Amino acid sequence: MKVNLFGKGFIGGEFVKAFPDSVTNDRNDLFPKTNKILYFISTIDNYNVFTNPFLDIDTNLSLLIRVLENCRLTYGSGFEFNFISSWFVYGKVESPVKEDTPCNPTGFYSITKRCAEQLIISYCETYKIKYRILRMPNVLGMSDTKVSKKKNAVQYMIKELANGRDIKVYKGSPTRDFMDVRDIVSAIGLIIENGESNATYNVGGGRAWGIGELIDIARSVLKNPGNVGEMDVPDFHKTVQAEQFYMDNTKLLHLGFVQKHLVPDTIREIAKYYEG
Repeated sequence: MKVNLFGKGFIGGEFVKAFPDSVTNDRNDLFPKTNKILYFISTIDNYNVFTNPFLDIDTNLSLLIRVLENCRLTYGSGFEFNFISSWFVYGKVESPVKEDTPCNPTGFYSITKRCAEQLIISYCETYKIKYRILRMPNVLGMSDTKVSKKKNAVQYMIKELANGRDIKVYKGSPTRDFMDVRDIVSAIGLIIENGESNATYNVGGGRAWGIGELIDIARSVLKNPGNVGEMDVPDFHKTVQAEQFYMDNTKLLHLGFVQKHLVPDTIREIAKYYEG
């Protein structure tokens, strides 16, 4: 399967490992190399509003339209656009969320990702271009080298514990939809190969995991972990993220997807990896 990746990063890097025929554009190369596009370029969190309120708009919207225009100039309507989106577009809704659940995102990242979806749909319908929107859950994997408090926070906390440092989790233990990156790229490939065109797919594990629950699993395999305390949920976090969340993955399962890496096993692998 020869796919042209725009943006690479954590998930894109794993996708190339699984599908080595893929072609990856350099960051500043906005012209397509094949007519099957897999688009990853994006900001990663809702916190840019504090440092650069234009960044999410410039990256998630303006850059996207330039790439779409370049694809159309190159291939006319004869290309396929697969867009990597996020569970953040749903906002504060009751779980499990289906692909047709009304979205109500908050936060600049979340809003611009949803706006990007709508722009793609409008653009592709206008020019008769095939598209797919793939909404990602929280993604886990040892190859993520940029974990932080803002990005892949659970994995960041596991890394801190493995290095003997204390951490604090939010009170009430929020729940999230987690998947191993190896299952993520398998699902992406399956959707590109067999998924319905002009459709949206939830890429998720189909259940919720408590963040505190996963931290406990990680800590149980560490030899000298740091301690775990609690903290109040910051007001900004309450504003931009749902407290409890997971996605209905029925459409993905109907394509024949089988999850091969159970989340607790991945958590244990990550903990041992960080411990060295």
